[in-house]
Amino acid sequence: MNLLLLADATSTAEVVSKHAAAPPDYWSLLFVFAMATLLGLGVIVRVSRLLHTPLMSLTNAISGIAVIGSIIVAGREDYPFGIRILGVIALFASMTNVVSGFLITDRMLKMFKQPGGKGESQR
Repeated sequence: MNLLLLADATSTAEVVSKHAAAPPDYWSLLFVFAMATLLGLGVIVRVSRLLHTPLMSLTNAISGIAVIGSIIVAGREDYPFGIRILGVIALFASMTNVVSGFLITDRMLKMFKQPGGKGESQR
């Protein structure tokens, strides 16, 4: 009985090590990326104009998570060079999205300030 369990454990360890060393399926990853892009575009297009400021705040939070992930990917030396380049591109795109989101949100909030009121800064 113990011999059977030992043989089963050895074969399981071999199977796990073979699957851990398998390269990722890039076509599946590309398909998921394309579908997520199309689905996200479909959702964003249908959003009312009144909801763009709260949506932009949520997008900035999500892009902040992407910034952290892309910094990790771009900074690790054990990743292949091509993956690290994609990390740098993702970092640039995420930071562009965060900065432009804050600028657009600030511009939209300035539209709601009263002229000559408390909210406007005196220069």
